[in-house]
Amino acid sequence: MSRDLLLPGVAATAVPTARLTQRVLHAELVDPHGAGDAVLFVHGNVSSAALWQPQLLALPAPWRPLAVDLRGFGGTDPLPVDARRGVRDWSDDLAALVDALGLERVHLVGWSMGGGIVLQHLLDHPDRVASVVLVAPVSPYGFGGTTGSDGTRVHPDGTGSGGGAANPDFVTAIAAGDTTADSPTSPRAILRAFYVGQDALPLDPALEDVFVASMLTTRTGVDHYPGDSVTVDAWPGVAPGEHGVLNTMAPTVLDVSTITELAVKPPVLWVRGDRDQIVSDTSAFDLAFLGSIGAVPGWPGEAAFAPQPMVRQTRAVLDRYAASGGSYREVVVTDVGHSPHVERPEEFAAALLEHLTHPATEPAGLT
Repeated sequence: MSRDLLLPGVAATAVPTARLTQRVLHAELVDPHGAGDAVLFVHGNVSSAALWQPQLLALPAPWRPLAVDLRGFGGTDPLPVDARRGVRDWSDDLAALVDALGLERVHLVGWSMGGGIVLQHLLDHPDRVASVVLVAPVSPYGFGGTTGSDGTRVHPDGTGSGGGAANPDFVTAIAAGDTTADSPTSPRAILRAFYVGQDALPLDPALEDVFVASMLTTRTGVDHYPGDSVTVDAWPGVAPGEHGVLNTMAPTVLDVSTITELAVKPPVLWVRGDRDQIVSDTSAFDLAFLGSIGAVPGWPGEAAFAPQPMVRQTRAVLDRYAASGGSYREVVVTDVGHSPHVERPEEFAAALLEHLTHPATEPAGLT
């Protein structure tokens, strides 16, 4: 990772693990291999650990904040992503990192796609997770192709989700390293239009450059972003493939709703913006919702292919989690889009610290 992605006070360490070498960001005075309660930040799609930097600098001792680049992003080895395993490649990578750093238990913070990854990791290693923070998380049932609070698939093969749902112009812009805002599908334009809410604009120019550079670390192609796809007859004509990033979130391979069945349930904090257009019940990236507003032609109608109620699905799972012995706190940040930690870093840091020091103990809570 180049120095121009790092803010003053932030350092990067390459950590060899049993699976791959992973790049970890941390405050300069924090030793990734040191002692103390570790808080591990996991980024979302088309980004990297660089978007967590303000939080790495804000979280006080004795907490030890660390942010990892996922495979295919940032400075971590760009190994292929096997989407047949859902997000388990990344969950297994996290396990290898925790081992390499000598950590016993970690507090996990996952944003967007990273939310699905930390819940998968909770399922895979429940004894090693002290608490969970979900920041605008992908639905427990994946992204696209489901309806209803229970995540019912519209089609058994996940039609409407996966690599074919990506905007090809956006993929081309990433591959070309486009840093401009000349096109509505450039990374900078997508950052301004969807990663953050309009009330967060204009972003600090230096930070915006870091965030765009972070997005551009995304590897593209069949094995990375967006992945492959399958052409089908049913609307919208695409079903998930077996490789790459977007296919890991197809409902055929991603279902972390079974966190409700864990014997021991760590406390959960759910933070989201009320103006999120990416993870939403009316998501601008859900082909079914786009069809409902005429942006994707041929939509067969509400009865045949309703938009995915992503927020409602998350709440239903967390309510069941709480009803079966767990606890969670929901924090809705007003006038904020998909990135509360970027748009309102101080407010997010305060909510995170409250969660770490005074986690939710009641079945549910909303602030």
